[in-house]
Amino acid sequence: MRTTTVVFCALSVLYGASAFYLPGLAPVNYCKASETSSNCKSEIKLYVNRLNTEKYVIPYEYSHFDFCTVEDGQSPVENLGQVVFGERIRPSPYTLEFLKDVKCSKTCIKTYTGGDAASEKKLQLLRKGMAMNYQHHWIVDNMPVTWCYQLEDERQYCSTGFPMGCFSKESKLQQDTCTIHGPYNKPNTYYLFNHVNLTITYHSGGSEEWASGFGDNGGRIISVKVMPHSIKHTSTIDCESQIPLEIPGNTNALANGQTFQVTYTYSVKFVRNNTIKWSSRWDYILESMPHTNIQWFSILNSLIIVLFLSGMVAMIMLRTLHKDIARYNQAYFQIESGEDAQEEFGWKLVHGDVFRPPRKGMLLSVLLGSGVQVFFMTLVTLAFACLGFLSPANRGALMTCAMVLYVCLGTTAGYVAARIYKSFGGEKWKSNVLLTSMLSPGIVFSLFFTMNLIFWVNGSSAAVPFSTLIALLALWFGVSVPLTFIGAYFGFKKRALEHPVRTNQIPRQIPEQNFYTQLIPGIVMGGVLPFGCIFIQLFFILNSLWSSQVYYMFGFLFLVFLILVITCSETTILLCYFHLCAEDYHWWWRSFLTSGFTAIYLLIYCIHFFFTKLDIVGATSTFLYFGYTFIMVYLFFLLTGSIGFFACFWFVRKIYSVVKVD
Repeated sequence: MRTTTVVFCALSVLYGASAFYLPGLAPVNYCKASETSSNCKSEIKLYVNRLNTEKYVIPYEYSHFDFCTVEDGQSPVENLGQVVFGERIRPSPYTLEFLKDVKCSKTCIKTYTGGDAASEKKLQLLRKGMAMNYQHHWIVDNMPVTWCYQLEDERQYCSTGFPMGCFSKESKLQQDTCTIHGPYNKPNTYYLFNHVNLTITYHSGGSEEWASGFGDNGGRIISVKVMPHSIKHTSTIDCESQIPLEIPGNTNALANGQTFQVTYTYSVKFVRNNTIKWSSRWDYILESMPHTNIQWFSILNSLIIVLFLSGMVAMIMLRTLHKDIARYNQAYFQIESGEDAQEEFGWKLVHGDVFRPPRKGMLLSVLLGSGVQVFFMTLVTLAFACLGFLSPANRGALMTCAMVLYVCLGTTAGYVAARIYKSFGGEKWKSNVLLTSMLSPGIVFSLFFTMNLIFWVNGSSAAVPFSTLIALLALWFGVSVPLTFIGAYFGFKKRALEHPVRTNQIPRQIPEQNFYTQLIPGIVMGGVLPFGCIFIQLFFILNSLWSSQVYYMFGFLFLVFLILVITCSETTILLCYFHLCAEDYHWWWRSFLTSGFTAIYLLIYCIHFFFTKLDIVGATSTFLYFGYTFIMVYLFFLLTGSIGFFACFWFVRKIYSVVKVD
């Protein structure tokens, strides 16, 4: 999977307080080697991460392409979210020291010999990586090393990764990596970027206490920018050379015994900038993203439309219901006083069947339990993200939080599933709790395990280690399943929900329905409005997941989530009311599927996004894209379906509890 957990980037304004820092967000003070103390350090560690590309869903670890590595370096501890989603942070051989410029330093030399199978394989991997435009992802001081260049519309774009090289094709129909760099335009040629110019910008001086003891010799890192180059070094290392390094292609492969050397070099330059504060150092990345410069007016306009429609739905429902209830109660008092009453009609006619247990009540209760589990997981995760606890400094924190919450909310799933199943009159409590703890997690884990096998076969860094799979199974069976049993125990211990009206023994015959009150048209219509309030945000979320863009608008996403809850609820209630007025009392499954059908629109949009916005090639990458899409769609189906069901459940109980029934 493209490990674009770059969605973890939160608004930099959340880091503005100078006296308070969340865990993992405390700034690091640097100073010259001669000034090193307990308050600052001179060594700047540069870490390398996995390489990925927008054309191929399979990422690879840094050492996969035979770059310079370090043997005795210590890798930072990776959390569960990083491991599961392919983050592989390793120490690099690049030596950086604060305020020490480096003109031209050699990192290592790689030698390849013609006729040697291992050398030929390594060269082929380099050619494949450059042809597929694989990107480096480096990290310095918990900040991504960015590659900034001008776009065709004269805007500057700062990417959180930079290419390992480029392949100059015969035709130049669009701007690619080689045309951006300029001189690398020889047709059908591979250019390896074996030299990097690092520009480290730091903030120093001012009235801050941390800088008062060091003056101009101390500071905090604001940004690290890289400019990759392809340089053909001769016997002497010359980082100013304009001769690019061409990798032998398939047509001009190395002859037997012929050697080919690649010398990796780097330069470092420190630049002081006191106008940008450390707390605002993410701003230049977020502002330069071509897809994060959102047209707020259009989004606000969409939200106003959704809110207006929701308000109209609520107003119609309240006015119509008020008249119905008043009319039904008036008819009841006419009967009590001996007057001739009008014949009943509409939704009151089905009061003896509206709470009749549905078919497949076991499955419905299980899906509802899992849906409530996903709902609270999403709600709490977005709340933490809005508060800034899930920061870019804590990579993998968002996914770790979501997985831990999902496991711990097994109690909620078991309780809800048990109570709903008991209200249906179900007695197979063992089957209910087993399905609640196994069905939805089993579907997600099966898809994840299948895709993990594909990653493992392809040697990808996204392949989860066997020990992590055991840890995930331990969380599932050792934590989630017992918590689900505990929740189900308390759910079955409670008394069954008492309905406001009695259920008749003989089911009432349902009259022939109009087209718009039939099952399938009603379900299809029910998902339109909820999808309309999320599709704009969905575009940016998919961009962040599959196009290496930074998503940081968690506050706005939380607002859209609340709008989604309101819209799903009101749409389902409205359609449920129409069906009851048409004397169709089968509302249990319909209420779940009506709002749950929003997930089908999500699937259709993901398919549209795949064919129109992405450049993914290969059957394997296509399968992986849709595999992760199906996981997202299934969880979204549980989420929206449960929202619609419980809104309709509350509505039906409410309206039948306020009317007088004979």
